[in-house]
Amino acid sequence: QDGSDDIEDVSLFDADDDVSRRSKKSKIRHPVASFFHLFFRVSAIVVYLLCELLTSSFIACMVTIILLLSCDFWAVKNVTGRLMVGLRWWNQVDDDGRSHWVFEARKVSAQGGKTSSEAESRIFWLGLITCPMIWVIFAFSALFSFKVKWLAVVVMGVVLQGANLYGYIRCKVGSRKNLTSMATSYLGKQFLRQVSAQ
Repeated sequence: QDGSDDIEDVSLFDADDDVSRRSKKSKIRHPVASFFHLFFRVSAIVVYLLCELLTSSFIACMVTIILLLSCDFWAVKNVTGRLMVGLRWWNQVDDDGRSHWVFEARKVSAQGGKTSSEAESRIFWLGLITCPMIWVIFAFSALFSFKVKWLAVVVMGVVLQGANLYGYIRCKVGSRKNLTSMATSYLGKQFLRQVSAQ
């Protein structure tokens, strides 16, 4: 079986056991993970926006932003995705040297209970989708204002946060489905709905 089609049960630091022990009244079950899911992302954007006001050293700003983006990439890919929404993705190289992308989703428990709260899910997806869009806006802004030195930093933001976004979308919709055909099908349905409404 191809490794890219693997869907396995996901558990990080016995997260499933911890969730079942906690009170069901808690809307955010992993407050530390939720905080760090947004902290590194928002910090990188704030540093980018305020960098020229705070210091004249481009290198210090660039290193700070790239460190924040790298911490964000690692935290979202390895910790917050698993804890907050039960999704995980990675690349695996088999014995033959072939690379396989693996996209995992936590299986629903036998009791039918969800291990992630709706509040955490909203925080996760809002941060995951909004921040790459902001970095794309920064990329166009740097390109059209001829700030070439900032373009490399902005491209790094787009790539790192875009990679996490793509990986988690693949986890959410399932690795067997082709994202292009899904997008085409969705746009086709929207077009037909608009045409039939007129």
